[in-house]
Amino acid sequence: MTAQDLYRIRDFVPDFDTIAAEFAERSRALSARADVRADIPYGSGAREVVDVILPERLQAGAPLHVFVHGGYWRSGEKINYRFVAAPVLAAGGIAALVEYNLMPRSRLDVLVDQVRRSVLWLQAHASDFGADPARLTVSGHSAGAHLASFLAATGPEETYPPSLPSLQGLLLLSGIYDLSGIPDSFLRHEAEMTPMEAAAWSPLTSSQLPCPTRVIAYGADETTPFQSQAAGLCELLRARDESAELLPVLDRNHMSVVLDLADTDGILGRRLHNLVARPTQ
Repeated sequence: MTAQDLYRIRDFVPDFDTIAAEFAERSRALSARADVRADIPYGSGAREVVDVILPERLQAGAPLHVFVHGGYWRSGEKINYRFVAAPVLAAGGIAALVEYNLMPRSRLDVLVDQVRRSVLWLQAHASDFGADPARLTVSGHSAGAHLASFLAATGPEETYPPSLPSLQGLLLLSGIYDLSGIPDSFLRHEAEMTPMEAAAWSPLTSSQLPCPTRVIAYGADETTPFQSQAAGLCELLRARDESAELLPVLDRNHMSVVLDLADTDGILGRRLHNLVARPTQ
């Protein structure tokens, strides 16, 4: 088995489709009982939209948390990840879910730019929803964690400092931080990522910028790349005197970690709740 094979999640999660169906069903259930403002544009593109989910008893100056879904940059829909909002709502926060273009029709730099612009838009319009723009945190899963990482980082080939939001915290879950193996992986005919793109947008070779809190999480049952790259990013941050918490979650794989994140009693769900509820630093 090659290292690239370890990215093919279906080979290591026997109940992949069952868990994916649970994502969608739990998201439908949350949507039915929550105040969801769907498909708010942050740009002019068809997929440049966000969903905003309000807590039952919204208080002025509520924290705002943004989630970026995964899908290996070539799939995924925010509507199927609304259930991740549960711990955010429990903390009295406002949840937002970002949509972005997909590869191969769009290139990776476009996706990075869209996630940045979406979060900048949400911060600029936070007060419109009753949120405090200073209480902004972000999480992402898999490719979403990769994209979210560039809210507090610049790629090695970015010649001008990008416009970035002011964050209180990042929770990066099961991310891909070294893209060098992706162009030759099973994704080569799906995402069509080029070696040049992989070199330009690998967090492990990017400049990491200050952020008050970074949690780098992964499932202890995930394959080697996800575990080793999480540890590598944490080591990189600490070497640059940036605080970083490495959080392995026992008995969780690349899919079930998302269920844990959405569980108010889960290890990740509690960590997300606390991140959102935390006062501004």
